[in-house]
Amino acid sequence: MTNSNSFRITTENAGIYVHFPFCKSRCSYCDFVTEIYVKSHRIEEYVRALCLEIENFSLQEKIKVDTIYFGGGTPSLLEPKQVEQILNAIDRNFSVEANIEFTLEMNPATVTYEKLNTFRDLGVNRASFGIQTFDNNLLKVLARHHTAEDAIKTFELLRKAGFENISFDLIVGLPYQTLKGWESDVEQAIKLYPEHLSLYLLEIHENTPLAEQIRSGRRPMPDDDLAAAMYEMMIDKLQSAGYVHYEISNFALRGFESKHNLKYWLCQPVFGFGVSAVSFHQGERWGNERNTTRYIELVKSGKSPCTFREKPNLASETVFLGLRLARGINLEDYKERFGFDLREKFADELERLREFGLVEIKDDSLRLTRKGFLYSNEVFAMFV
Repeated sequence: MTNSNSFRITTENAGIYVHFPFCKSRCSYCDFVTEIYVKSHRIEEYVRALCLEIENFSLQEKIKVDTIYFGGGTPSLLEPKQVEQILNAIDRNFSVEANIEFTLEMNPATVTYEKLNTFRDLGVNRASFGIQTFDNNLLKVLARHHTAEDAIKTFELLRKAGFENISFDLIVGLPYQTLKGWESDVEQAIKLYPEHLSLYLLEIHENTPLAEQIRSGRRPMPDDDLAAAMYEMMIDKLQSAGYVHYEISNFALRGFESKHNLKYWLCQPVFGFGVSAVSFHQGERWGNERNTTRYIELVKSGKSPCTFREKPNLASETVFLGLRLARGINLEDYKERFGFDLREKFADELERLREFGLVEIKDDSLRLTRKGFLYSNEVFAMFV
């Protein structure tokens, strides 16, 4: 397993997440808060509410921010002037660092060269887009409304527009997916050579079209053993191509790890705005209304869109989030922060996990092994 210590995140800086819920169509596996884009005035109404929520947010002092992430949904459906409106609201209420990482999610075939240029002028310097697979037949199974050719063209447009930090997603373990087909996907990804790759094992979420298709027998249940073989092959190929496996599902060329996502895994502050957005600050987590119409109504009426607040068990979350990272958890830092030694409190559990080859302690850090990455949920359950 490759361990990366090449990145450093300044703990005093926060991240901002902006949720944009609109898509041109709904993918069969998606359980995010989204709705189908129909009329432009609906987006205008949402952007106004979003800016108002940001304006109404206040702390005693302006928080320093070094990452902004527009997720969704398909944020690339936003017009540049709408992105600018949201950024102006953020600038008025946060102290935005000059060297900010600004990510915009997009779907293939939803942007033009001119629009990408304008996004770049607004400060967007990282693009993340969902390819999922380069197999056009599997894209139809997923109800994706783009082709492999659209994905490659979008990547080329991003490069032409000057994007030097591009990430895209692929999914492992799709119905009908073969080891050979997955190998072809990974090889195509390497050929394009983006700076960052997120490669996820398919999760079947309840109340999604794909879950119903599998339940009714219209689609086959993905093969877990085959997915594991795909995952192993993926690691070998990407590491050979120069990518650092820095998190369970994420690979990057050295220095291009996602600064924003690292904030979640390191339990650092993130402020979320928009429908369903979740925030975390000073040991407290809170989240917004998940219905877009209700969210807009709450904000317009001057009420908070927040629907829950909680104080999570940080000692536990620091373990199962930190173990997602290849570098693992520094045991001395953990003891200093929480007042107990993981090696002592979980001595029996750690011994069993080490016997099964799922974790290792090296250089005073607790880490998942390569096998542990595959069985990470079983490991995390030990510490909850």
